[in-house]
Amino acid sequence: MANKGMGTRQKAGFRVEPSQRPSKPRNPVAVAAGQRAGGAGPHRKSPSGQRQQQKTDLLKKLDDDQA
Repeated sequence: MANKGMGTRQKAGFRVEPSQRPSKPRNPVAVAAGQRAGGAGPHRKSPSGQRQQQKTDLLKKLDDDQA
């Protein structure tokens, strides 16, 4: 049978909208790494990611030339 009342496991609380929460980094270590000189370093795309990027760039150029 379902627990219909406010039992000991379920407490009433106030919900705070995400926009009202103070901005707190999820991972403070990552923030510190990003603030260092050079940041965490540039991330390279995989070869398949590079091909996909080249393909989308080519399609954008072709669309711009036709328009």
